[in-house]
Amino acid sequence: MILQGKRVDLPSTPVVHKQFEAHAQTTPDAAAVVCAGQRVTYAELDAKANRFAHFLIARGHGRGAKVGICLDYSIDMVVTVLGTLKAGAAYIPFDPTYPTARLKLLLGQIPDLALMVASPTTAALVESADVDVVTPDELSGELEGLPVTGPDVPVAGDDLCYAVFTSGSTGTPKLTAIRHEAWYNLLNWLVLEYGLHSGSHNLVVSAFGFDLSQRSLMTPLFCGATQYLMASRNFDAAMAYRMLTRHEIRTVHCASSTLYLLVDWETARGGEALTGLDYVLFGGEPLHVERIADWARREGNRCTLLHQYGVAECTDVASSYDLAGHRPGEHDIAPVGRPVHNTDIHVLDERMQGVGAGEYGEICISGTSVGAGYLGATGPESERFTTLMVDGLPRRLYRTGDRGRVTEAGDLVVAGRMDAQVKVRGMRIDPTDIERALGRLAGVRQAAVVIRYTDSGEAELIAFVVPAGERLDETDVRTRLLETLPRNMVPARVINIPLIPLSPHGKADRAALVDTFRKQYADSAASG
Repeated sequence: MILQGKRVDLPSTPVVHKQFEAHAQTTPDAAAVVCAGQRVTYAELDAKANRFAHFLIARGHGRGAKVGICLDYSIDMVVTVLGTLKAGAAYIPFDPTYPTARLKLLLGQIPDLALMVASPTTAALVESADVDVVTPDELSGELEGLPVTGPDVPVAGDDLCYAVFTSGSTGTPKLTAIRHEAWYNLLNWLVLEYGLHSGSHNLVVSAFGFDLSQRSLMTPLFCGATQYLMASRNFDAAMAYRMLTRHEIRTVHCASSTLYLLVDWETARGGEALTGLDYVLFGGEPLHVERIADWARREGNRCTLLHQYGVAECTDVASSYDLAGHRPGEHDIAPVGRPVHNTDIHVLDERMQGVGAGEYGEICISGTSVGAGYLGATGPESERFTTLMVDGLPRRLYRTGDRGRVTEAGDLVVAGRMDAQVKVRGMRIDPTDIERALGRLAGVRQAAVVIRYTDSGEAELIAFVVPAGERLDETDVRTRLLETLPRNMVPARVINIPLIPLSPHGKADRAALVDTFRKQYADSAASG
């Protein structure tokens, strides 16, 4: 089964920052970035980025170099990103929300890093880098003496523009690289498909290291709009909602769990900042429609919810679906729609042959969206980038490891990971199926299911539930689940918690949930 994205011609040099430069020429006085009361115009941002590009080139870190960035959201961060691109280099985000030990592990995956840009508050996090660590403040005097005109660097669509870390199926960090052509194709699709324009101002709500954040950062600058940044290292729902209320923000890109928090905030206060947005573009984890259904049906809600699917290895977004077309049934999974431009989605069996409509198989992606691969990787995950013969011609393809099918209407549905199923008492189970069943129970606001292995090595299902009101009785929840699920799919434990913890990327933090259970279990054992 193949879903084909619309074929759209790209410019001969599909380079992302050239689109920003065009806006700097035509609308120099328009606001480009707003952060913590500071505002920089397109002309000012372009000049600052050009100076940083000249600095990199003078240091020998031009075309083909890899520049690390460990900065909090700020105008300096955007200057550094654009300047790196203008120099022909690729940037690698190092998320300052990560602990030092995690950042040290990531730094060890890049033997050819050229330079690290940090701030006085983040430099200590990346001091293990085996390269120079510079800060914008230290460079200010040197940069002032450099040209404000763009450097003469012949950046091409095949050049790398950024690389992000992804854990992949093994849990070991892998650095996946994206080319300018692929990134340009994604941003161009967003502009053409959804009519984004100079008024499509954006608020960034996800952490810098997230693949989603790269398009969230660049999309408004690609279409001539204003980028709003929160002056907070970690996601702050209160601050985000205040900014949505006070500024003319029209779009937000986020993970599903972040959307739940924003919806809860608006619902609890009777606001309408979210309902007045043009678009919320979200995905990155299984969607629990019931968490947003009442809000989405509010009278006067004008916000278009775009449920999207993709992987970091293929430029973040591969398909998109307007959730207004979803009519949920008892066991339905919300579709993720149809492919972006110049991208095909294949659903294949274990022999790499296409399955029929409605049949499940592995989701694979081909076309312009496919990234450059894992930098410096030689392990089995690199084999996920492969070649498939289509109509007698070889197509570069990425095997996502996700399980899915295509509906009769021609929309992709993602049903979980091929390797996410676990065997519990002899039965193969996908935890997301249980989460959906929990979400349909009265009194359950949100749920997450994790796997715990007992001392004897047996897999055990643990459910964490956020009650909509009073505390939920564990026995009652398990009894009600038995009405729709086989006994092997009913969790051994149901634990009430006030909220589902989020990772820095805005997704449900399942590792933190497992730690919560272990601590609670240890405390119970000690007291007993």
